[in-house]
Amino acid sequence: MRFPSLGTGLLALVVTAVVCIPGAQADPPVDPAGPAPAVPAAPTAEDVQAAQERAGAAEGDVAVIQQRLADAAARLDAATIRAARATEAWNGARWSARNARAAARQATADAAVADQTLAVHKEAFRDAVITAQGMGLDISVVEALVSADGMDTLLEQSSASEYVQSLFDQRRDEYVAAASAAATAAETATAAAEEADRALADARAARDEARAAARDAEAVTARIEGRRTKLVRRLARLQGVSVAVARARQEAVDAEAAAEAAAAVRAAEAEQAAQDKAADKTADEKEPGGQEPAADEPAPAPADGAQAAIAFARAQLGEPYRWGAAGPGAWDCSGLVAQAWAAAGKALPHYSVAQYEQSTPIGRDQLRPGDLVFWADGGKPSSIFHVALYAGDGRIIHAPRTGRPVSEESIDYWRTPDFFARP
Repeated sequence: MRFPSLGTGLLALVVTAVVCIPGAQADPPVDPAGPAPAVPAAPTAEDVQAAQERAGAAEGDVAVIQQRLADAAARLDAATIRAARATEAWNGARWSARNARAAARQATADAAVADQTLAVHKEAFRDAVITAQGMGLDISVVEALVSADGMDTLLEQSSASEYVQSLFDQRRDEYVAAASAAATAAETATAAAEEADRALADARAARDEARAAARDAEAVTARIEGRRTKLVRRLARLQGVSVAVARARQEAVDAEAAAEAAAAVRAAEAEQAAQDKAADKTADEKEPGGQEPAADEPAPAPADGAQAAIAFARAQLGEPYRWGAAGPGAWDCSGLVAQAWAAAGKALPHYSVAQYEQSTPIGRDQLRPGDLVFWADGGKPSSIFHVALYAGDGRIIHAPRTGRPVSEESIDYWRTPDFFARP
């Protein structure tokens, strides 16, 4: 959206002032019986030139202010992304720590079971030794059991000794296996506990980084919003409109710029996809006996409970953003999505990267209400830092950032999304 130049309107206003208001005071009432009032002098070339210069200066001021507003928006955007990355890194570290603690608990339980099994087999082996002694066998022959000669000697003694040998071998093998399993389980439990400790330390470090980034984002947001308010007021004075109208105009300009940028990215992606398809077709034609490329696999059916997830998210509209929050009353992006889908009966982690990994990737043209929309800064799913719930009709519901509450808005309100998935 582009608004008309101020030059013509302002010039007309100045010329009118020169022609119709030569003095600071209003003209006195005209006496019908008195002499006719003097006709105001026509503006001189100098008057017109001065008016043009003032109009040009005002228009230049508007351009400067609009550029400053764009710069402020860019700084706010950068701070938002830094804070979002830090928040999702913390969510990911918390998720990893929870998984590590669960693995440690399971490993400890497995080690306890292995110890119990070992105790049982140890007792059985002891009984086998006692039985061997009761049969009059010398326990010193236990070592001979591992050699062919020793086993042959025992086999030659009697059927009873053969039975004892078999029992002894079995109990011995079970004991050895149980001892090995117990040792392995103990090692696994120790390693899992150490990993849980490392994951917890990583989570604490990520929490501190997220807290610092959030504070920085809050400070930047407050500073920039204050600056934007002053700039919009100046813009309103220069344009001769109310502050509300100036703000609405600027928001429209920002929205159109974002939409144009998103459209340009989509056009570039479509062009690249067409080029890739043409290149693949050419390669298939050149390759003898080439096969037709496989058709894209259809997207899965829309997820059950999508409307319930959307209804839950809409019920939170207007509630504040808070990093690491998953309600009630405050949310971050992945916390809102996780709880929305929990209300629909599906568990998703409070971590945007894992939400993508545990869903089915789809294309933008396959989006259906309830699907997930992701933003990343590295071109890979591992770099995802923001997620929203697709509401249909090109709109999303999400917890945007510090200073902005849960909102429903265009999918292209900001920058072009990078990934899409169906829970």
